[in-house]
Amino acid sequence: MTILEMFEQKLRRDPKTIVFPEGTDGRILEAASRLLAANFLKPVLLGKKDQIMDAAEEAGFNIRGAEIIDPVTYEKLDEMIDLLVELRREKGMDKEAARKALEHPNYFGTMMVKMGMADSMLSGLTYSASDTLLPALQIIRTKPGRNLVSSCYVLDRANATGENTTLVMADCAINIDPTEDQLIEICADTITCAKAFGVEPKVAFLSYSTNGSGKGESVDKMHNAAQRAKAMYPMELIEGEMQMDAAVSPNVAKLKFPNSKVAGYANTFIFPNVTSANIGYKIAARMGNFNVYGPLLLGLNGRINGLSRGANAQEVYTMACITAAGVE
Repeated sequence: MTILEMFEQKLRRDPKTIVFPEGTDGRILEAASRLLAANFLKPVLLGKKDQIMDAAEEAGFNIRGAEIIDPVTYEKLDEMIDLLVELRREKGMDKEAARKALEHPNYFGTMMVKMGMADSMLSGLTYSASDTLLPALQIIRTKPGRNLVSSCYVLDRANATGENTTLVMADCAINIDPTEDQLIEICADTITCAKAFGVEPKVAFLSYSTNGSGKGESVDKMHNAAQRAKAMYPMELIEGEMQMDAAVSPNVAKLKFPNSKVAGYANTFIFPNVTSANIGYKIAARMGNFNVYGPLLLGLNGRINGLSRGANAQEVYTMACITAAGVE
């Protein structure tokens, strides 16, 4: 069973609703048409109905049955405004500012998730990552017991044996230079995400040092975070700090990190900062010919994810299924 089939099956058992703030984008319309045909994930398209219908007709996509909502004329807009004012009162938001914010489709879609009008939201084809994340942080906020939102990418490819290789990498998009405490939280949420994708996590905290071979603040940070995470989650396989070659090569691991249950076989990678993580997942994806899923937002108290601006309709469809089914 592929990753997509796994999430489709989950939705067939428990159908959901997903909001697309970019309702006129052709890739969204193609994905929405396919979702409507599948009948397990109802798309809600935001925008002016005539513009959305015209765009769909011009592109040749059948979106009959999709719910289309214009944020400006929505019948429950006043109810949304009141709740947004309540949520953001401490930041000085009044009704006029709330009304203005809700004209932005990402704020409107996020409020739909907050109010239970939709189960999930997917955005980012024409917006920056911060355009999706900021409303989510302000309105949905973090899960109880969590202090930050992070992100991961899941990389997957079929092998000649017929089995799949699935890797999980974090934090590739949000936290610029996470602290030890933040790395532990990122690790915990990434483990949960990995399991949702059918991965039995073997977690490597990555560095330019392996098991004390190098020195420096970054080495200390990764070593300490790995050891603390290992102590906090004793049932999980967590090791570090280690270099990437020791993490994935059994032969190198025997030399650099003997007796480790993770080294040589790691499939879940915690990077020291967003620069290395972002570069790392893109190198692996492009040169390793992996399918890529993400960025998946971790730690939010709701099902909201972003899309790469270069995503195609198939990727929108897949990410919609993953987002709505959930990875918590």
